[in-house]
Amino acid sequence: MKNPAVYIAASSAANALGADWDSVADALFAGDPAGLDQTEAIADGRTPPVGRLRFDPGALPAAFADWDSRNNRLVHHCLTPLLPVIAEAVSTFGAPRVGVVIGTSTSGMESWETALVRRLTTDTWPNDFQFPRHELGDPAAFVGAVTGAAGPCYGVSTACTSGAKAIVAAARLIQADLCDVVVTGGVDTLCGLTLNGFSVLDSISAVRCNPFSTNRDGINIGDGGALFVLARTPSDIRIAGWGESSDAHHLSAPDPEGRGAAFAIEQALAHAGIAVSDIAYLNLHGTATRLNDAMEAAVTHRLFGPDLPCSSTKALTGHMLGAAGSCEAAFISMALSRREALPHLWDGEADPTLPVLHLTDRVGERVDGRYMMSCSYAFGGNNLALILARE
Repeated sequence: MKNPAVYIAASSAANALGADWDSVADALFAGDPAGLDQTEAIADGRTPPVGRLRFDPGALPAAFADWDSRNNRLVHHCLTPLLPVIAEAVSTFGAPRVGVVIGTSTSGMESWETALVRRLTTDTWPNDFQFPRHELGDPAAFVGAVTGAAGPCYGVSTACTSGAKAIVAAARLIQADLCDVVVTGGVDTLCGLTLNGFSVLDSISAVRCNPFSTNRDGINIGDGGALFVLARTPSDIRIAGWGESSDAHHLSAPDPEGRGAAFAIEQALAHAGIAVSDIAYLNLHGTATRLNDAMEAAVTHRLFGPDLPCSSTKALTGHMLGAAGSCEAAFISMALSRREALPHLWDGEADPTLPVLHLTDRVGERVDGRYMMSCSYAFGGNNLALILARE
């Protein structure tokens, strides 16, 4: 029996480009570089660019004060515009038929860092310190508490594929008839652990990241969140297909041959029942590290050739880690609606050692066609390709 189609009933997004869906989209398609204008001091003395939010997500409502963390504040900010749709779903289908799957890699880590300094210097924890805020399932539990959803509720933490894998997991819950509606996506916020951790790996760029350039030398990190309500009810955007793989080549480096990445892409195309030629635009993972971009350029050229419009948005937002996959799913949803490619911001100096790609570095490049793909690649060789369709 054919699996039921899954659609995006409602969506929200917030990151360094803007506080809501429309402001993010306007800045994104304008190629606005201001998202990485801020800097952050790290332990090695450098102050690299970061995609920190340029708005205050606000305090949590008093009833949920015990859930407070910067990550949950961003979760709540992204959740708020979706609450009427979720409330209607709970009323229509019953709370046990509404699920929650949220991806993150940091959860409440920032407040843990502050609390740990207090513990090490005074031998006491802060009075408001609550360990559960730092658990990776906390954002999902928080969404369940706010919305009253009582179906399956869990977190996904697979590094940089977390947000995209959460969307796929949510779609599967609907197709398995375990839920009628699922709230899903990913949220991650800046913290010292990730900034300094990537610095130790020699992966943080001291300047704006430069995907696929011969001058690329690492990533920038950013805040971000994108949440979706998935349902069977037809809407403008459908979750058309996905593919996942885990090649386990290395703890942090991708397989240079990109075998797992290629397998995920091929799975996604097969799952969607479409051909390579049906993809109108590809959102690249494009971290601007030497190894990731080399692997991804090779795989993309091998499967799609040199002419498919494609780009990385990380020079606009920073790498949003556990939220990157969900935020970039939001970006291709926007691109499908606008029939326009996401702009690729770089210095224009192509790496002669990489296969040629059609990087959409002109603002306003038109792309048509019903299908667009976003690829996410994570530590440990975790790979995911997601295809959305315009109905």
